[in-house]
Amino acid sequence: MGLPSALLRACRPRQWLKNLLVFAAPAAAGALTDPRSLLLCAATFALFCVAAGGTYLLNDVRDVDGDRRHPRKRHRPIASGALPVPVAVVAGVLFVTVAPLASLALGSPGLSVVLGVYVVLTLTYTWFLKDMVIVDLVAVAGCHVLRAMAGGYVVGVPLTSWFVIVVSLAALLVVVGKREAELRGLAEAPEETRPTRAALLGYTPGYLAQMRTIASGAMIVTYCLWALEQSAGPQSPFHAASIVPFIMFVLRYNLLVDRGAGEEPEEIALRDRPLQLVLVALVLLVGLGIYL
Repeated sequence: MGLPSALLRACRPRQWLKNLLVFAAPAAAGALTDPRSLLLCAATFALFCVAAGGTYLLNDVRDVDGDRRHPRKRHRPIASGALPVPVAVVAGVLFVTVAPLASLALGSPGLSVVLGVYVVLTLTYTWFLKDMVIVDLVAVAGCHVLRAMAGGYVVGVPLTSWFVIVVSLAALLVVVGKREAELRGLAEAPEETRPTRAALLGYTPGYLAQMRTIASGAMIVTYCLWALEQSAGPQSPFHAASIVPFIMFVLRYNLLVDRGAGEEPEEIALRDRPLQLVLVALVLLVGLGIYL
């Protein structure tokens, strides 16, 4: 593996799927038919990918010793030695510095602030917050919410209460599912390879399952209220119809987590065909409701 390839792998391009959240607010506002808005969202997506890549590099540098003892993470470029630690540090610092500064060229102070907060929150999580029970869940979920907010700011569309609540609950659901899968894997791993991260050891499967249930229920109720409000009167019924695939999406995701998946949410999105189908149906129905 060459150095450029190792650097790219260490930036975890598969996890850049999360950055597609920057398109969510403009899409919900019907703004993506405007070429300028679409271009601004694409540029914002790229900036978040650069920033995220930098934070992943710095995170893996911090965790390199633990990753080398982990049966799966030991194959990461930094842990395996394919990417030298000094190179990772320099590239990581460069990426997290360049991304917020480059965002100034898009002419949206709100975006620059959100991207800066995202970098600070992610780095703070890497060095401190990841060892604090419950706080680590909120921090990671907050990073997802910031991605969604960035798209609204760069295009200049308002972020409704409904949008922020649904995105926040969805982010919490995904993070809790990830922790639950990690905790399940921890119980099955040999003792010498088990991580000692305080936050992970502070949870119980029952507690995380309860949190997942609460987040799922609250998200479904909130989405249903929004969809029914949008479909009131002479407006399109597509929003109301989207409730069905939305609930199916939440139920399918919970089933996959219960089966032991969830540690890598992006893998679920890329590989589970039923989940992909209900997501396509959801996007199609919401899109028809917004753009027709």
